[in-house]
Amino acid sequence: MGPTVDAEGFAIRSGVLSEAECGSLAQAFSAEGGGRAGIRRVMGNPQVNAMAHDPRLRSLAGGGVPFRATLFNKTSRANWLIPWHQDTALPLSRKFDDSAWGPWSCKGGVWYSHAPEWALRQVVALRVHLDGSTLDNGPLRVIPGSHHKLLTDAEVEAAAQLALAVDCVVPRGGVIAIRPLIIHASSKIVNDLPRRVLHIEYVVSLTLREGVELRVV
Repeated sequence: MGPTVDAEGFAIRSGVLSEAECGSLAQAFSAEGGGRAGIRRVMGNPQVNAMAHDPRLRSLAGGGVPFRATLFNKTSRANWLIPWHQDTALPLSRKFDDSAWGPWSCKGGVWYSHAPEWALRQVVALRVHLDGSTLDNGPLRVIPGSHHKLLTDAEVEAAAQLALAVDCVVPRGGVIAIRPLIIHASSKIVNDLPRRVLHIEYVVSLTLREGVELRVV
């Protein structure tokens, strides 16, 4: 048995989606302007929304509710490197005054805030691979077991220097489940193979706490 998302902060499952389903989802890239490197706030796309609510994915996410979806399209022409980091910003239904949250930003009419550890612990993300991920096309890299604590940027960098990273190589139709606090990164593509990923985030309830509600994007 491989790593589990609760124990290691990530888990890889192969063969979740069929070839036909991957091809159909890839059309969502074209519908949303697939030439771009990334397309945010795509829960409103019917194909994406349907897949986000698919029982297979919801089961991998622990039965949670999907609240945010992003399409990533890394190619040799749209190529980037992501340094070691934790995912800490969440979309919220409104801005509120709480010193544990922030800094805040508003993008496309949606409020985002860097969240405290207790809120981030409720989230799990699924990375649905519409193309196979190889060592040469910018795979996700993770530090296993690094998801238990919210760290400063300096602490993330120090931890990444000391730990042994894992390259998440996933075939087409496979899914990586990750906790947002796991330290992760990705390198640039060094070949001509694209790496299209549908990134969907789930939470047990959109209401994280009284007065704190996630925005579906």
